[in-house]
Amino acid sequence: MSTPLEVAALGRPFQLGMLYDCRKDCLIPGKSLNQTAHNTEFDVIASDSVEDKAWALDVDASLKASFVGGLVEVGGSAKYLKDKKASKKQARVTLKYKTTTNFMQLSMSHLGRGNVKHPYVFEKGIATHVVTAVLYGAQAFFVFDREVSETEDQQNIEGNLQVMIKKIPKLSIEEEASLELTDTDRATIDKLSCKFYGDFALKQNPVSFQDAVKVYTTLPALLGEKGGNAVPVRVWLLPLEILDSSVARIVRQISVRLINETQSVIEDFNEIEMQCNDITKRKVISCFPEIGRKVKSFKDMCLEYKSVFQRSLSSILPLIRGGGTEECVLANILTKKEQSSFNSNKLKEWLDCKEEEISLLQVYTDMMEDTKILASKSELQSEIFKNRDKNVVCFAFTSLGEEELYLSCLRSHLKALSTAKLTEPTEEDGKDVEPCEFYFSDAVSEKMNEQAILFIDFAKANKENKKTHFISLRTTVLDNHQLPNTLNEFYCRFEKPHSHIMQPSPSQPSPSRPSPSQPSPFQCPSSHLGSFTPPHVQLCLPSHSEALCRSTVTCLHKYFQPVTGSLCCSSLF
Repeated sequence: MSTPLEVAALGRPFQLGMLYDCRKDCLIPGKSLNQTAHNTEFDVIASDSVEDKAWALDVDASLKASFVGGLVEVGGSAKYLKDKKASKKQARVTLKYKTTTNFMQLSMSHLGRGNVKHPYVFEKGIATHVVTAVLYGAQAFFVFDREVSETEDQQNIEGNLQVMIKKIPKLSIEEEASLELTDTDRATIDKLSCKFYGDFALKQNPVSFQDAVKVYTTLPALLGEKGGNAVPVRVWLLPLEILDSSVARIVRQISVRLINETQSVIEDFNEIEMQCNDITKRKVISCFPEIGRKVKSFKDMCLEYKSVFQRSLSSILPLIRGGGTEECVLANILTKKEQSSFNSNKLKEWLDCKEEEISLLQVYTDMMEDTKILASKSELQSEIFKNRDKNVVCFAFTSLGEEELYLSCLRSHLKALSTAKLTEPTEEDGKDVEPCEFYFSDAVSEKMNEQAILFIDFAKANKENKKTHFISLRTTVLDNHQLPNTLNEFYCRFEKPHSHIMQPSPSQPSPSRPSPSQPSPFQCPSSHLGSFTPPHVQLCLPSHSEALCRSTVTCLHKYFQPVTGSLCCSSLF
């Protein structure tokens, strides 16, 4: 690999004659020719991927791999590489500004072992290349973000943003005030936030569209007289083996295919992080915090695995480039990752299932808008006390707090990795665990919907009944519950055990139905009465075993009893 290289400076403090190790993509701090190279350009970037950011900064595949693996610490405008969206519901457009001022290079008389100030670098193999030319200038990235609501078209908003951002380079401070904008444009501008990544020393970073316009127009002046404040934007490297055949060298570069696969892994984890952030912000999560905790735990485990993955890259990339190990080691890391519980498709499938579960809960809670949802044990106790003279009907969401086998597998895999490398097998390898719970089968979904509709219709039929109170809760509000494995269930607590509604004891036979002359405290819509005739509705306990009834009564602290019969069908699975 004795061909001269050209790489992006990425805000690193290059100087002519510096030594450079291409195995690790790092500088080793240690007369030149100078010529002007004035040029200014701008571009609008609509993508937020690592690939497009690397392209905007002229980063080649090898240097991109080093960045992804954490080998390169970027600075100045190159910090743009590390910025990523926090949410998928975030419209983003970036304005790039780039200017170059002068080009400096070493003359042939400067090259040669006799001019090396620190000859020990040849013997010890510290460096592989020397900086022979530097292009100076500066770059800046204005990152504009806007939150997108559920009712807005994100693609359309990003298209409009691109049109507006492209106008900035054509403006001056004076023209900005007279810029013709529609009311819609101004409303869009007011919702924009701005982040700045640049090689310029600003007194204050822009935070709005108007700020960005003002800063953009001052950038040429900030370079200083004759570009005195310019920084390296691109450098040229000469292999030291040209000067001395005994020095360390790059034996091989990593294939573009493996670099792209490595980049895809990081991109996938970034996407997962954004999706997790979006889920935890959904309104319904406040009613069911167990889901929020599971999603947070899932995100934390993904971020931990991402960190382990990057640490492995940082150790393996220099070895491959220096000939200390084969490229197949990196290929093996990528293969093992996809064979593990952290398989990209499985991770996405689990999140998609959680999205489906949350959407379903959102539908239920929206339909139960007149039903109070209890989020804690204290709320339950308070509600029971306040309604102690009323008939209380409860819709309970079960299974939400149960431990999920897939999350346990992720946790076990991370624990195994703490004592092994990604290249070594773990006890968790080969375990095939489905990330989605099984309650989303068509049959179970149908029963879930049936339960919810029955409860909602039942609540509507008794809306004017002041002696009846409807609530819903998740069963994890209760301590040490051992409920049947259902997603939802009805429970009922009556004002007087002996009044009108027959409540058979778990250890006694069910009493006879009330006579038609006995009024029922509940009214049920005729569509759900079955063989009963309104307003005399028979509500009875489920026909479970004695042990199951006793368990259910105990776990609910005898506040409620399950209700089935003509009102509710228990959805066991």
